[in-house]
Amino acid sequence: MTALESATKVQLGGVRGGPDETTLRQDRWWIQPVVTVSILTAFVIYSTWAAFQNKYYYVGANVHRDLVSPFYSPCLARSCVAGSKIGFALGWWTWSPALIILIVPLGFRLTCYYYRRSYYRAFWWSPPSCAVADAHGSYSGETRFPLIMQNAHRYFFFLGLILNVLLSYDAIRAFRQPGLGWGVTVGTVVLVTNATLLWLYSLSCHSCRHLCGGQVRSFREHPLRYRFWKFVTPLNAKHMNFAWASLIFVALTDVYVRLVASGALTDYKIF
Repeated sequence: MTALESATKVQLGGVRGGPDETTLRQDRWWIQPVVTVSILTAFVIYSTWAAFQNKYYYVGANVHRDLVSPFYSPCLARSCVAGSKIGFALGWWTWSPALIILIVPLGFRLTCYYYRRSYYRAFWWSPPSCAVADAHGSYSGETRFPLIMQNAHRYFFFLGLILNVLLSYDAIRAFRQPGLGWGVTVGTVVLVTNATLLWLYSLSCHSCRHLCGGQVRSFREHPLRYRFWKFVTPLNAKHMNFAWASLIFVALTDVYVRLVASGALTDYKIF
């Protein structure tokens, strides 16, 4: 018996293609893009609202705290409340400082390799899921405006690292309790967790991994870069998790500071 005679014939059921057929999948494949659209839309709406509020972003010495929202750090505007300012400010900017600050994290996430896949699929259906037809008849890649701006991701990465350093400084400041000394409050834990998640998101970035090990012909000749590459590679595998966790938590951090600053919530001391 030859191999051809012993072959098992496979017959596929169902109808393929057709003008009204976008997929043969029977599962609820649309749930993931719907969830993605919901979370990203909610974040954009909230962050836009919070950026224009220009108040309740700092908890200061009047309640023995030093907490600042990540949306408003570093506070660069001339109108920043006392205690929230850093060593320098833009004297000509009197609007909400968040309108300047959020440009960097927004640009970083908007051009992020993972987020590109997420919002391309969720908002543009390009394609919405595996084995589902693309909603577009043509594809030009990221060679035209505005998608050619995605190439700026590496530059937003470096700017994001500067913000991470400043947010880490804010997390350290959160241990300070003016008039009482040093200690840990719920707000301290919130700001430290927020800074940690943002560092994990940045260090797990594909640009970071490429910076550490890209274009290296021999790691033996670059032992330091090899160590960095070995460190960030496992993080890169969790980039999606860090992306969502840091996005949601940075918004929750602003919510927490806002509620404490407005007097709606008490920042309880742990020790």
